[in-house]
This record gives sequence, C-alpha cells and structure tokens, in this order.
Amino acid sequence: MSKPRSRITDYGVYLAVRLLVCFIQMLSFKLACRFAMGLAWLAYRVNRRHRLVALDNLEHAFPGQYSAAERAAMVRAVYRHFCRLFIEIVQLPRLFHVTNWKDFLSIENVPAAVECLLSDRPLLVVTGHFGNWEVAGYSLSMLGFSSYAIARPLDNPYVDQFLRKFREHTGQKILAKHGDFDKMQAILAGGGVLATLGDQDAGQRGLFVDFFGRPASTHKAVALLALEHRVPMIVAGAVRVGDAFKIIVADAIFPEEYDGRPNAVREMTQRFTTDLENMIRRYPEQYFWLHRRWKHEPPRPRKKAA
Repeated sequence: MSKPRSRITDYGVYLAVRLLVCFIQMLSFKLACRFAMGLAWLAYRVNRRHRLVALDNLEHAFPGQYSAAERAAMVRAVYRHFCRLFIEIVQLPRLFHVTNWKDFLSIENVPAAVECLLSDRPLLVVTGHFGNWEVAGYSLSMLGFSSYAIARPLDNPYVDQFLRKFREHTGQKILAKHGDFDKMQAILAGGGVLATLGDQDAGQRGLFVDFFGRPASTHKAVALLALEHRVPMIVAGAVRVGDAFKIIVADAIFPEEYDGRPNAVREMTQRFTTDLENMIRRYPEQYFWLHRRWKHEPPRPRKKAA
C-alpha cells in the first residue's frame, strides 16, 4: 500500500506554487524569460536523474547523429524550453488575445485544420509533450472553438485544483484521464473538440508501436474513440519560433480510411505516433526527453512446452 499523503506537506507545496506564480505574474515577460533561463541552468545541474534519462533517450533516438557534447547541449536546451514554457503558461492571457493573435501565431497546413474544425463532425486533436501544448488549446478557445483537454490529475489535490482553474481560465475545459470517459464520449457525440496527448506510456498492457526506432507503449483509447464515434483526428503541435508560435498540423486522419481493416487500431495508432515523431525531428529541443517514454518493453513471447 502507498504511504498516505500529508495534507500539511501538500498545502505547503501549494502555497509555494502560488507564491511562484504570483512572482512571475509581477514580472514583465522579458524579465520572466530571463528568470526562466536561470531556473533552467539550476535545474540542469541539480536534476541529475532526469538529465541522464534525457541523454539516454537522445542517444537511442538519434544513434550516431550527435556527439556526447551535442547531446548535452540539446538537453540544456530542453531545460530552457520547458522552463520558459512554464513562464508562457503563467503569462499567456497577457501575451496575446483576440485583437493581436496574428502577431504571435501562425498556422502551417491551414486547409486541413479549417476543414476539420468547420465540419459538423466531432474532432480529436492529438499532440504530445512537444512545443507548448497549452497554446493550441488556448488558441482554439480564443478563436471561438470550445475544446476539452484530457489530463491526469496531480497527486497533490491543492495544486491540482489551482492549476485546473488556472488552465480553464484560458477557455479550455480539463477532463480527468481516468474517470471522465463517459464525458468524453458525450462530448464527441455532441460534435465537440477533444484534445489529448498521444505520447504517454500506457504500461505493460498498452499497444506497442514504433517511436524513434523502439517499441513504445501507447494508449489504444485514442484510436478506439475515433473508430467507434467516427471522429476525424488531426495531429498537431504548437512550436516556438523566436518569440512567436507556429501551430503545425501534421496530418488529418479520417476513420473511414480504416473501414474493414482488421488492424485498424494499431495502424491508426502507429500513424499518429509517426506524425508526432516527424514533428519532433524538426524541433528536437522542444520535446520532453526528460520523461521515460520507453519505460515498458513489449512482453516476450512464451516458449512452447516441449
């Protein structure tokens, strides 16, 4: 059994997070970004465990492509990216809004996105721990499209409630990864937009598909929802380009393309996983290499008894 959580400790962490967010909101965006660079410098040196995970992931994902020094430089860039991402999320409503969004946002492959968003069908948006995924959800809500994002609740209930309110303040609604499946189905049945991360480890019972040359456990639910509810899927990512953002629509996947295929779930899952990989290869420093994406390995086939 897991050890019971301490409410006092959880509340202390919550207060620390609130103070940090208040401090960042007091700063100008330029000064906040400088603070993020200092935070990244500290995190890279202190957080040895995740630093080593990232170096190992990069070595396997790009075999022979980067030297040890280049991989270390890329990991430092990853820390800088995600520390700045935190700053951007905190200051997002101040950064851009409905009157100036064109100065900060561009869209690659506009026709595919517009066709899916303006149709009368529901829509699944699949992205990953790549770029600034909050920007995509915020942009959709700002432009008048109600969207729902699937996320795992944090273990600390006070921080989870605070961040949920903070994220929903930008317009999107948050659904629990476990427990809100009926709501997800209702949203799709009503023609809504549902966004999810497609690069999360699904454990030993997940569907193993190729991701950077290695089998990666991936959730089947995304493809199952698309096939069961006849929902088109767009694979997208919001990357930082200078001080602006670019939304890349990598692919539009329609469930009718897989009618009659016995391996439809696997083929669709592999397709959006490959789309994510192709985007990451363009901007590798904006992917969250710090997490153990390949934590589980596919089960080995059992040997037949003699």
